[in-house]
Amino acid sequence: MSLAISPSETIALLGPSGCGKTTLLKLINRLIEPDSGDIEIGEKSNQLIEKHILRRNIGYVIQDVGLLPHLTIEQNISLVNRIDRKVLTHEKLNELIELTGLSTDLLEKYPSQLSGGQQQRVGIARALANDPNLILMDEPFSALDNITRNELQDDFLNIPLLKEKTIVMVTHDVQEAFKLGDRIALLDQGEIQHFGTPAEFLTNPANDFVSSFLSKDRLILFLQNQKIGNKTAAEFLKDDTIETDEKRNRLAEILSNYQP
Repeated sequence: MSLAISPSETIALLGPSGCGKTTLLKLINRLIEPDSGDIEIGEKSNQLIEKHILRRNIGYVIQDVGLLPHLTIEQNISLVNRIDRKVLTHEKLNELIELTGLSTDLLEKYPSQLSGGQQQRVGIARALANDPNLILMDEPFSALDNITRNELQDDFLNIPLLKEKTIVMVTHDVQEAFKLGDRIALLDQGEIQHFGTPAEFLTNPANDFVSSFLSKDRLILFLQNQKIGNKTAAEFLKDDTIETDEKRNRLAEILSNYQP
């Protein structure tokens, strides 16, 4: 496969189990070495960067968070900095806490004392602590309940510092990929079937596999990508302050352009 990712772009790697999403993520930070080909980060082959240096300069957020249970939350967040013998200032720490929606009174607690959503926020804060340009995320929200998951997805979109980073995210969730990804790479059997924006997936799927993969979620994806004022159509329909008749009329208008 071949693809280029622009700076400050979020790429969602989507596809069925075993298609190669996590393998591709691990190739980037050399947890797996390629048999052939090359991966460049900032126009430099990752093979030319020592593994420990490469990984310390890449943020990594995983499904089970990976917090060290014997360290406090503050120690977990500053872990990479301390390994690099860098000081994470109180100002920077407080900024990360605020950005990720945590509270400073959690800093002296241990991971077991936090909820799953709080632990995942700590994982994001840790990934940002060393100020990497690249962040890898391997199904970071999949183990959470739907409400917490939606909250964290919204937080992800609203954290200014994340918008400055290049992010490669693995997900099984079609709606999550469309919500968070600037572009999506849909994989199957180790090959990219379609690489493009969410709108391009809906309007011009590359092949039958792409169409079939999206079929179950196609209507909700269409509504999430249609605007009514400053809201998506999906948000508009959920808004309890809007009269039912207005919703019905606007929905009929929007669906006139829908092609199943």
